[in-house]
Amino acid sequence: MADIFLIQPPVRDFYLTRKRTIPYGLASIAAVLIQNGFTVELFDSLATKKSRMLDYPQEMDYLRPFYGKPDLSPFALFHFFQHFGYSYEHIGMMAKQSRAFLVGISSLFSAYHNEAVKTAEIVKERHPDCKIVIGGHHATTMPETVMQSKAVDFLLRGEGEVSMPLLAKAIREDLPFQHIPGIVYRKESGSLVIHPPAVMSHPDHYPLPETGLVKKKYYQRNKAGSISVVASRGCPMKCSYCSVGQSGLPYRRRSVASVLQEIESATVLEPVRFVDFEDENLSLDKKWFLSLLRGIENRFGHLNMELRAMNGLFPPSLDQEVMEQMKASGFKTINLSIGSTSPDQLLRFSRPDVRKQLEKVFQIAGMLQMETVCYVIAGAPDQKAADSVKDLLYLAGYDTIAGVSIFYPAPGSPDFEKCSVLKLLPGQVSLMRSTAFPISHTTSRKESVTILRLGRILNFMKHLIRKGEGLPEPRLFQGENLSDVEDREEKGKHLLSWFLFDGRIRGTTTTGDVFEHQTDSKLTGQFRSGIQLLLDIQTHIDIVQPGNNGNGCRDTEQQVEESRRDSRRNNLI
Repeated sequence: MADIFLIQPPVRDFYLTRKRTIPYGLASIAAVLIQNGFTVELFDSLATKKSRMLDYPQEMDYLRPFYGKPDLSPFALFHFFQHFGYSYEHIGMMAKQSRAFLVGISSLFSAYHNEAVKTAEIVKERHPDCKIVIGGHHATTMPETVMQSKAVDFLLRGEGEVSMPLLAKAIREDLPFQHIPGIVYRKESGSLVIHPPAVMSHPDHYPLPETGLVKKKYYQRNKAGSISVVASRGCPMKCSYCSVGQSGLPYRRRSVASVLQEIESATVLEPVRFVDFEDENLSLDKKWFLSLLRGIENRFGHLNMELRAMNGLFPPSLDQEVMEQMKASGFKTINLSIGSTSPDQLLRFSRPDVRKQLEKVFQIAGMLQMETVCYVIAGAPDQKAADSVKDLLYLAGYDTIAGVSIFYPAPGSPDFEKCSVLKLLPGQVSLMRSTAFPISHTTSRKESVTILRLGRILNFMKHLIRKGEGLPEPRLFQGENLSDVEDREEKGKHLLSWFLFDGRIRGTTTTGDVFEHQTDSKLTGQFRSGIQLLLDIQTHIDIVQPGNNGNGCRDTEQQVEESRRDSRRNNLI
């Protein structure tokens, strides 16, 4: 039994990245509620290996030709649509057993809005006496959409640590709601009262996340503890594709002491070996960042933690001093972003051209034997597909893994408004995800899927070269079957040799049948010509000098897998 029952809903998608779903926000809200005298349970619907295949939702039927048959090759994207996590029926039963008077449900991403609402409806059906509140990014940016469900009694916009204890107290003591920051509720007339998002003025004044409520064993990495940490809130940059810088929430950093204390508290509960900083801009303030890194090295160096910043780091914020300290503190891989190499597209993205600084980062990473993953966006409104191929060819010249993020309109971002004006928005919020290729403008969906597959091919080529094998010779496809080729990498070599000959991207089935993916021949031709030019003329570049950074290909398959997945909310810096 608990006063308040917090739920992370299940997800329905083509994939799930486990280490990105730690319910950090709910754990942070739980800590404040407990501080205010409430008892709390946290039910993480995703903390299970349970999943089941689903048919494509009707609104996603157009994706079938793009994903095609199940593909066992290194160039595979997606095929199966799945329900990840516990069933709605189980969630409803757990909420009923909790007897909580208030149930809080997170709705972080617009693409999963339906799952959050379905969770609310099943909870209300099984536990009708409770009040239900939804919070999170989608709830903050599109409150009217969420409140269309009668199962949702309240919505909290902005940072729930501020408003959730006030709402719980108001419900328990029958107090008015109108003075609660960030609240959305219905009047007796049915009209909505919508308050501006709540803001934590001083994050250090709030308790550390109640990580004891998180199922830590599920989120382990290599049988050791894995945690997420958010060391700052908001973002000072105004990238057009990202809603965080436009949210109205100011950019605030926590004190280094507070962040170190959070990591230390986690290590008391379990041996933590992996820490992902989920900040939008972890490294912007050099002095603060160096202080944090040195503190981690001094206090946790003996634990051999691996540190990551998967949302990405801004290349101009990194120099040799910072990167040397990053490595000493536990960074093995640096996630980076350029957005695009096209001056016109950078202007549309409201981003600076960071290639000079990026190339310095690549050079230093090579000396330090650190991996890099570099992200570009493709398929944005007014973005040319040919420019996205140029982005890949640019990254082909450096010892880095290429990450392609297909654009989706993030509610609250300038590009969302642009898509609205241009009538490009998909008909349902469930399509606002990279895997759905949600818009078709100056880059068609067929071109977007081609760019995504070309990114996979490029990374496979880099993998082979780093191993010292070189690339296979171009070879004519003559109807071969790959049933006798068991190794996935060997299958990839055959497919690559045929691609280098004719520019057709193929896959292979479980029975070894070879089939052709739907792709744009102009883009594949542009890529092949550009790669050949690099190989013929610029023989000194990293792609033709394997192992330039001296560390071979540590976890290359895993890195490639991560690089193709969309960065959350398209916030790539």
